[in-house]
Amino acid sequence: MSTTFHTENLSLKSGRKLYFASDFHLGAPSPEASRYRERTIVRWLESIRADAQVIFLVGDIFDFWFEYKHAVPKGYVRLLGALAELADEGIELVFFTGNHDMWMSDYFSTELGATIFRQPVRYEITGVQGSIQHLLVGHGDGLGPGDAVYKQLKKVFANPLAKWSFRQLHPDVGIRIANGWSRRSRISNIKKGEEKFMGEDREWLYLYCQEVEQLLPHDYYIFGHRHLPLDLRLNATSRYINLGEWVNQQTFGVYDGKNLELLTFKG
Repeated sequence: MSTTFHTENLSLKSGRKLYFASDFHLGAPSPEASRYRERTIVRWLESIRADAQVIFLVGDIFDFWFEYKHAVPKGYVRLLGALAELADEGIELVFFTGNHDMWMSDYFSTELGATIFRQPVRYEITGVQGSIQHLLVGHGDGLGPGDAVYKQLKKVFANPLAKWSFRQLHPDVGIRIANGWSRRSRISNIKKGEEKFMGEDREWLYLYCQEVEQLLPHDYYIFGHRHLPLDLRLNATSRYINLGEWVNQQTFGVYDGKNLELLTFKG
C-alpha cells in the first residue's frame, strides 16, 4: 500500500477549533426529509461559527452532485448560503469528495473559496503552544481490504470519459437518473440502529488505518463513508474516528489542537 499523502500544514489559532462532518446525503431519501435535515445542518453551522477556524466536510455531503458547464443540481440554498456567510467571515472550508459526490468540480472553490480534495490528506497541525499532531483525513471509500466490486466501479466513474459522457445528457435527464439511483441507495433505505459494528477484524477502514499506522504514524485518522460513529484506538497514541452520518444521526468531530471528540448535535 502507498503511504505517500499530500501534506497540508495548519497552525491552529488560540481559541479556535477544527470541525469535521460527513455524509449529510442531502437529497435523500425524499425532498421533505432532506429539507428538514438541511435546516438542522444550518443550525449546527451557526452553533460552531464563533470558534471554527476550519470546517471539513468529509464527503457525501450530497446524495448526488454533478456540475454541468452552466448548471448545478437544484436546491440546497440554505446550506450554500450558510457556508457562504462562514467563508465571508474568514472561516476556511475544506471539501473531500465521496462516492456520491465524486463528480464535484470547481463550483465550491469558485463560489465559496473552498479547497477540494479527492484523496486522503495528511495534516500537520501546530497548536498554540507549538505542539504538533498529525491527522489523516478522507472520505474513506475504496480504502482497505475487500469491497472489490466497488473499487472497480469507482475506477469507471472516476474516469474523465465517464464524467464527459454523463455531461452529454440534458440536466433534467441526468438528474432524474441520479435521483433514481439515490432512492435505491443504502443510506435511503437503512433505518436508525440497523448499521452495526462488524468487529475490528472486519472493519475495512480500521484495518486500513492499522496498515498506515505501521508505516507512517498519525495521532488521528478521520473518515466518513461508514455511516457509523466510531472512536477506536489503534495503539496507545493513535485513534481512528469515523464521523457517522446525518440521515439518522447528527454526529461530528471537533478538534482543539490536542484532543478530538466525536459529538452529537442536538439543536
